[in-house]
Amino acid sequence: MQCPLLYRFRVIDRLDEPRSAAAARGTLVHAVLERIFDVDAGERTIEHALSLLQPQWEALVEQDDQLNDLVDGEVSAWLAPAARLVERWFALEDPTRLEPAGRELYVEAEIDGLTLRGYIDRLDVAPTGEVRVVDYKSGRSPSPLFEAKALFQMKFYALVLWRTRGEVPTLLQLVYLADREILRYQPDERDLLATERKVKALWEAIELSAHTGDWRPAPSRMCDWCSFKALCPQFGGTPPPLPERAAERAVDPAFAEVPEVAQD
Repeated sequence: MQCPLLYRFRVIDRLDEPRSAAAARGTLVHAVLERIFDVDAGERTIEHALSLLQPQWEALVEQDDQLNDLVDGEVSAWLAPAARLVERWFALEDPTRLEPAGRELYVEAEIDGLTLRGYIDRLDVAPTGEVRVVDYKSGRSPSPLFEAKALFQMKFYALVLWRTRGEVPTLLQLVYLADREILRYQPDERDLLATERKVKALWEAIELSAHTGDWRPAPSRMCDWCSFKALCPQFGGTPPPLPERAAERAVDPAFAEVPEVAQD
């Protein structure tokens, strides 16, 4: 959706991207907010959450030692912005009153031969059966002009849950930690059917590009943060030659395993 050429660089060429400090902190905050629910409700304090930062960071570094390159000086100083984001979460939600039905919940559904899958940060189910899908964002909330784009991810999750469980989730909730805002949306079947049509159209576009080899850039403000500007024709660059079996990599799950991108 953001840029077909970026999709090609990530999924087909599988080019390495430099580690981002902001993204790494976002991943760390997600890990802390997942692990806070490992203890009993009364122990889910700010102090306990902050005590999780160091061990969770060490666990991330153990999985990817290149993250150490992001630390400039003392680890405690590097972790300080993540600590502030965790503290802000407590101003938005009270974990002592929550008992998630799922955390980092893997969901998958097949629709007309197309497999949709993802990980939901948190799934809440009320005693009366209402379902709330929650996603944490370490960045700032979008302006009203861009709310629909932000909600597409949540509608995607809701679509997968609807197709696997037979019920439309009651509430979609995006929690923005940087400016302490919560974006809520109540979906209905019409919303999810529209999302399903959009997903199918996106996949058709991917298949078309895969067979034609035409992966065009889509210039936008996001270009300022792209790791591949030097390779982009829009900025005078030249993409590398397509690798062997590029079409299969683009559309076949056996090839097109999308690289894990750090949480924002």
